Amino acid sequence: MREKIEEIIKRLEPLYPNAGLELKFKDPFQLLVGAILAAQESDKKINSLGDKIFEKYKSPKDIAQTPLEELEEDLKSVNFYRRKAKLLKSCCSALVSEFGGEVPKSVDEMTKLPGVGRKTANMVLGGSYNLPAIIVDRHFLRVSQRLGLTDKKDPDKVEMDLLEVVPENMRTKLSMLLINHGKNVCTARNPKCEECPLKDLCAYYNS
Repeated sequence: MREKIEEIIKRLEPLYPNAGLELKFKDPFQLLVGAILAAQESDKKINSLGDKIFEKYKSPKDIAQTPLEELEEDLKSVNFYRRKAKLLKSCCSALVSEFGGEVPKSVDEMTKLPGVGRKTANMVLGGSYNLPAIIVDRHFLRVSQRLGLTDKKDPDKVEMDLLEVVPENMRTKLSMLLINHGKNVCTARNPKCEECPLKDLCAYYNS
């Protein structure tokens, strides 16, 4: 399995030399906020809102101290904005009170924050802190299943599966590559299998 993963990375790197997250951010706080807002919403939509949001809210303290109704008004263009505003306010209040306003550098600590699951925590860990992380979004989940890297359906179980076989120094890179591949080639509907450099390694294609 490790050899297969190394071969997958080797083949995908030339296709996605700058593989990364689509969310725009300048620091871990911005990525954390963007990831929470991006649930059931497009990254493009969140990016378009980001400049306005982060001009006003420069730190967790700014969000924590803002009345909920005002925060809702600022987020009303986002799906489920009321729920997300409440989560963001709770999350930022916890960041201020428990972590001194700094986004922690571990999944276990980040997932103690309201609204932060393992996927979001790993996004921040790998995307902003450049630390080893398996980021199981819907694209990573689909591609890893098709490639036969896991037979699990639950994202947390998929992460645990891959933590056992992916070397630390390859985790974030593999995540970014599979996410990009899922968006561009190994799409949910009508995957472009004939264009894929991984088809000989792919359980889905070969079945």
